[in-house]
Amino acid sequence: MDDARLAAADTEPGNWLTHGRTWGEQRFSPLAQIDEHNVARLAPAWVYATGETRGHEATPLVVDGVMVVTLPWSIVVALDAATGRELWRHDPEVPRAWGRFACCDVVNRGAAAYHGKIYVGTLDGRLVALDAKTGARVWDVNTIDRSKPYTITGAPRAARGLVFIGNGGAEYGVRGYISAYDAETGALRWRFYTVPGPPDQPREHPELERAAKTWSPSSTWESGLGGTVWDSLAFDPELGLLYVGVGNASPYPREVRSPGGGDNLFLSSILALRVTTGELVWHYQTTPSENWDYTATQHMILAELEIGGDRRKVLMQAPKNGFFYVLDRATGQLLSADAYVSINWASHVDLTTGRPVETGKGDWRDGHGFVIPGPAGGHNWHPMAFSPQTGLVYIPTYELAYPFHKDPEYRHVPGRFNTGENFPAMQKSVDGYERSLRFCAPTQLTAWDPVKRKRVWQVPHASEMHGGVLATAGNLVFHGTGGDATLAAHRATDGELLWEIAAPTAVIAAPISYTARGEQYVAVEIGAGGSAGMNFAQLAYENAGYVAAFKLGGQARLPARKPRALLSVNAPAPSAPAATVARGQTLYHQWCMFCHGIGTKSGGLLPDLRFAKRATLEHWHDIVLGGIRADHGMPSFAGSLSREDSDAIRAYVISQAHRRESWLEQGAAWLHRNGACVPARWIAD
Repeated sequence: MDDARLAAADTEPGNWLTHGRTWGEQRFSPLAQIDEHNVARLAPAWVYATGETRGHEATPLVVDGVMVVTLPWSIVVALDAATGRELWRHDPEVPRAWGRFACCDVVNRGAAAYHGKIYVGTLDGRLVALDAKTGARVWDVNTIDRSKPYTITGAPRAARGLVFIGNGGAEYGVRGYISAYDAETGALRWRFYTVPGPPDQPREHPELERAAKTWSPSSTWESGLGGTVWDSLAFDPELGLLYVGVGNASPYPREVRSPGGGDNLFLSSILALRVTTGELVWHYQTTPSENWDYTATQHMILAELEIGGDRRKVLMQAPKNGFFYVLDRATGQLLSADAYVSINWASHVDLTTGRPVETGKGDWRDGHGFVIPGPAGGHNWHPMAFSPQTGLVYIPTYELAYPFHKDPEYRHVPGRFNTGENFPAMQKSVDGYERSLRFCAPTQLTAWDPVKRKRVWQVPHASEMHGGVLATAGNLVFHGTGGDATLAAHRATDGELLWEIAAPTAVIAAPISYTARGEQYVAVEIGAGGSAGMNFAQLAYENAGYVAAFKLGGQARLPARKPRALLSVNAPAPSAPAATVARGQTLYHQWCMFCHGIGTKSGGLLPDLRFAKRATLEHWHDIVLGGIRADHGMPSFAGSLSREDSDAIRAYVISQAHRRESWLEQGAAWLHRNGACVPARWIAD
């Protein structure tokens, strides 16, 4: 695999050579053997059991009959694309305790194939090169400061003899950057920091001088400021530009992070960098002075569109903030920006200044009020797709409001969530509204016309979990429905459902299409997880991971769904003082929530502590402080929590196990049983 082959990926429609099939990341397959007229005959051709039970988010690669796919814990597997037979498997042996730093599950979104090697970023911050034929390790380099809570979950990209990788961890308090490594040796060639370092330290590159002027001198430098590059990348070989999506702030509240104001470059921005040097050519900031976890790390698509009578080379993105952007990808000029979901924090984007016009409804300095979109965004990591045939972009969208509450006592604490939110207050709002009032269709598959700047059609879903998207020349759009646990095919022109199959658990990854032995396949990873599966959505089924491939007249069968077992409360009666329980609630939401769920209500991937066994509660300190389950992903918190802290968290867990639902939650249960729901925008308004 070299640059010439990647640049000509459209001449090999039977392969899926890079993360988005081509460098332009359109996720459009020119294959049309499977089309709107025969898709009803689609059936499983083979199913591979991954042996993993966490979130499966990867996009597979297919090169010359071999499929390469990544699994939870950054495991890489090569399969025969025609049969699903395992060819090799590589486990980079990520320390399970490192999972405590993964805000949104121990997922991996894919690999890169280049120069006879497979490249993968590992959860614990390494970039690994494997021999493409055998899976043997060629080189393994550390990309992070290992004293900081960085992670890597995104897929690398490769071009011009370089491999590009970012990282995550902004919620825990790190400083973001994108790095380029020599594809042959693993040597670092360049690194672009997305936010400045402390004023008393030298600037790593000239662009940071400009960025520093948009930050307060009294900014929370100890938090790293955020701006991690944890997912989206795209490359234009003609312009020689690498496009980089930059993430959210650390901490979230702008007046805490940068007292006195400032746009806080380059948070929530799209960067165009010289691919060989990392020099900044242009940038566009989607959300100046980011305040709501509105990352711009969402999928970017490169295309050519007829705009105003001119053929324009554009970059398109639907970031979390709810506006769909079309930019000239050579200059960064804003061509359009329109709301693609319900929004209350801004009224519109001024096309002259390029800035959103805030309404004030997103101001949470006083710690109250619902904001839409919430931190899940109008669109999250789940890839969208563009069809040159229909001219439409197909976006997995959200309509979810969120109750931000400022933590008046915020201070940066290494190793814990450092968002600046008051999570106990947020939990009360979630219990009182988001969990008690069923949102009408919180997720949707939305077809957006980027030229006419409007929604063309939309298919609603009842789950909080989503799946990625594939468009094909057969006038089809394939989409996993997340919590509904199905894979579906819709007609690309009008959204009509043409085919659907029940999966054993949620489908959140994006499908691909390829050919093997003359037949077209559609393949996808199956497995619930991610942020929603960890701590918000309640999984209905046992979670086992699979890779499944479908073809016309397939003869295999998907495994049957297995409903989650009902659990019983084993905790003793609550006996701790109310003050201890209240303190435990605060500590729980600072240290435990993003694995074990809001208010101890686990999504289902990890133990729901309300139903912990007596032995677990009796050996609580050995687990929390002693680390006796570190090999299972539960690390020791001895350096962060005292025994008194551990006692308080246990007291809170026991109180939650015996907690009776409020009248509002009881009313909500009635609403659920009777199918009642409210639009998220009603809450936001």
